[in-house]
Amino acid sequence: MDNRPELWSETTTHAQLVALALLFAVPPAVALGVAAAGRPRMAGLAVGVAGVIFTIPSLALFALLVGPLGLGTAPAVAALAFYSVLPVLRNTVVGLQEVPPDAVEAARGMGMTEAQSLWRVRLPLALPVVVGGVRVAAVTAVGMATVAALVAAGGLGDSIFAGLRAGDETQVLAAITVIAALAFAVDGTLALVERCLRRGR
Repeated sequence: MDNRPELWSETTTHAQLVALALLFAVPPAVALGVAAAGRPRMAGLAVGVAGVIFTIPSLALFALLVGPLGLGTAPAVAALAFYSVLPVLRNTVVGLQEVPPDAVEAARGMGMTEAQSLWRVRLPLALPVVVGGVRVAAVTAVGMATVAALVAAGGLGDSIFAGLRAGDETQVLAAITVIAALAFAVDGTLALVERCLRRGR
């Protein structure tokens, strides 16, 4: 309660890092997923490469990006964006592959081109699954953004590492509680969007 202004400022920065990372990661991941959905080899290669990136320890990836991007927001957003690609890409591929064949055939029977079938039928039907991938990516990014404090990007990691250095368990617990609340809020919001899209199908 005594440090509400500081925690609010860090929470805002934390949320901005996550939002920017998703903004940079989701469009290309969806586009790559659309391109790879009908090409099993391409899909396997794309998901495999994204999976390898996802397995790199967060501290190592943040540190690697400091060299070319310097300290601050840029390496933090880039690292979080890299981690966000895998769940969105994988869910896009799976969502498009799970579209019922009869729906695709019906679109062709109506005279739709492949592009029209994609935008009007396949992608709308796959959208709930895609949003599920964005949901996983967003919650993962909220947790990993804590490391951004080590590259001078700010966020709630500042309070965690400051508390650890000072031996102040209360400060650490407060920051962790806010991170958990932010993750629940993001997850709940996207879960609601996903549920609405599934009903709309």
